Amino acid sequence: MQDKKPSLFPSMKLVAIAAVAGLIAGGVAVYMKETADGNGNDQVATSDCAPAAAAIARLTPFATGQVAAFVPAATPQALTLPPFKNAAGKDITLADFPGRVQLVNLWATWCVPCREEMPALNALEKALGGEKFQVTAINLDTGDDTKPKEFLKEIAVDALALYHDPTLSSFNALKKAGVAMGLPATVLVDGKGCMLGAMNGPAAWESDDAKALIKAAIGEGA
Repeated sequence: MQDKKPSLFPSMKLVAIAAVAGLIAGGVAVYMKETADGNGNDQVATSDCAPAAAAIARLTPFATGQVAAFVPAATPQALTLPPFKNAAGKDITLADFPGRVQLVNLWATWCVPCREEMPALNALEKALGGEKFQVTAINLDTGDDTKPKEFLKEIAVDALALYHDPTLSSFNALKKAGVAMGLPATVLVDGKGCMLGAMNGPAAWESDDAKALIKAAIGEGA
């Protein structure tokens, strides 16, 4: 793959944070050997995730450059997350988007790297979002969704749907599974809810490197 010109995002501060995330990526890889076991949303049995191995093989060479801290799954595992709220306050799960690869990102308004990362996630959704792929950004602010809603409006994030988990159950499920070490935490899942890989820390999701990774996951040429 040809080297890509670095994006203007992230800031130097985010680059430093992402570098630390890259150093701990080896530890994150441990989760790939175990089945995540969150609560509710029992989407798919791990035994049904075997076909996801092909997608993992496709995307692995693209975990480089701006997304070098992304850790492809050693073996496909089912991701189980508790229900979270949509903008209407209705409980939904990842299974409500069948057949769609999802970049599941956990964030909060009090998390500085999360705040700086949101425009890049918005740009990725604008570029590649559709029937095959979506960014599912789940906000973890406690209380109602007023603060995250105002924040997204303030920074002109207009392509991402607002999902909200004030109980932090999503984070706790990923933490229990050994996936999330802090925020932001991001997991890539296929259309059946099988984990393809994960990342701790921010990334330049609007970069060519990130787009190539996602295109490989959905089976499109880089």
